[in-house]
Amino acid sequence: MKPTRQKVADLVANTHVQRLELVALRVYPRRMVYSDTYVGPVAAGCGRDETGIVGLILWNEQIQQVNVGDIIVIESGWCREKNGELVVSTGKTGRLYVRNG
Repeated sequence: MKPTRQKVADLVANTHVQRLELVALRVYPRRMVYSDTYVGPVAAGCGRDETGIVGLILWNEQIQQVNVGDIIVIESGWCREKNGELVVSTGKTGRLYVRNG
C-alpha cells in the first residue's frame, strides 16, 4: 500500500515525509561534503506541487537521476528548515523515484 501523498503546503519542519510528489524546477551544481556523518556529493535544488515550492537536497546518484522538469517522488524522507525555508530529502533511509516530465 502506498503511503499517503502529502502536499508542500502541509509540510512541517523536523517531521518525516511519507510521500511527496514534485516537479523539479532547478538543480544546482553538486558539491562535496565532508562531515562526521556523511562524505560525498550533494546538490541543492527546488521543486513544486500545486500548493507551493520547497527546497530539495539530492545525495550521491540522485544528482544524476533528477533533471529539471522531471516528476520526482520522495518516500520515507524528512523535512527540515534551513535559513527560514523548508527543505526535503530522502535522508539515509528514504527513497527517490523519477518519472521524466
